[in-house]
Amino acid sequence: MMDYDIAIIGLGPAGATLARLLNPNLKVIAFDKKQQTGEQGFQKPCGGLLATDSQRSFVRFNLNLPTSVLANPQIFSVKTFDLQTQIIRNYQRTYVNINRHQFDLWLKTLIPQTVDVRHDTLCKQMIKQDDGYQITFVENGIEQQVSARFVVGADGANSMIRRNLYPDHQIRKYLSIQQWFEDCHPVPFYSCIFDRAVTDCYSWSISKDGYFIIGGAFEMKNANQRFEQLKEKLIPYAFTFNKVLKTEKCVVLCPSKFSDFRCGKDNLFLIGEAAGFISASSLEGISYALDSAEILSKIFNANDATPNKTYHTRTLKLRIKLFSKMVKAAILTSPLLRKWIMKSKISHISVENQFGRQ
Repeated sequence: MMDYDIAIIGLGPAGATLARLLNPNLKVIAFDKKQQTGEQGFQKPCGGLLATDSQRSFVRFNLNLPTSVLANPQIFSVKTFDLQTQIIRNYQRTYVNINRHQFDLWLKTLIPQTVDVRHDTLCKQMIKQDDGYQITFVENGIEQQVSARFVVGADGANSMIRRNLYPDHQIRKYLSIQQWFEDCHPVPFYSCIFDRAVTDCYSWSISKDGYFIIGGAFEMKNANQRFEQLKEKLIPYAFTFNKVLKTEKCVVLCPSKFSDFRCGKDNLFLIGEAAGFISASSLEGISYALDSAEILSKIFNANDATPNKTYHTRTLKLRIKLFSKMVKAAILTSPLLRKWIMKSKISHISVENQFGRQ
């Protein structure tokens, strides 16, 4: 007999949503590195913006965001900088500005009491058994073991489950770096920044609750140096950086081919970024975390006889959608194509702000 039917590793948006949606008759254990209060365990560089697809998921879930997770102000546009051509454009967007850490903690509070949640816990090892898996984890400094029939990796870019399942598969990775400052800009703003000399991915900034956040995704080699170079290049554009209040870093996946999406096998499953479900064009992953968790929950709740096969089939539309993001990323990160698009002023809204008339 297994101790649990399902073990979930990681309680970010993907893991917490899956844990919430599972039938209460299933015996579920969930592990999370974060504490339920405070900042311990959370170091994810994230602009903290809910895209339209994420908002649509909450409509399906019949959930409303509490004001405690909302950030001030709510910004309705993204200012796009092409530092190589010095072109600046302003585009309307319908993001919801949130405190990402508080958002994750709120999602955890929605998990029903029927789920055995272990906070501030580190999973160290997973060993296959005849009818399931044995998981070794450390909680309060004590090493423990449990067994489960199914194991779900919701543990992000450095997923232990993904590494065990696909040790030879290489997916493109960046080091995401984000710093927080006191916001001294006269008008809060959100920006998207492109500069091929700094990174072939992209960078961002956002005003949030009196802070100014600047971040970017950089090649692993010389990432810190490239990040500092980016900040220096932004100063002539009226970006203001004073004393660094906090620095966050983590590895982020950036799929570049269809085979980078991995769903799992042998009663092991991957959801969210652990599966490679993240947009190559914006590095947005919350919406795909919510969607993949919802898909897998329905499969488990139906007691599907072939859950791995069914999950792979039902995520096909999601994977095709993410593949289209790779095409979009290729266009956005191409200096020539990006220059043409931005010079055309398609969808650009002219405004007056601290950057002048644009």
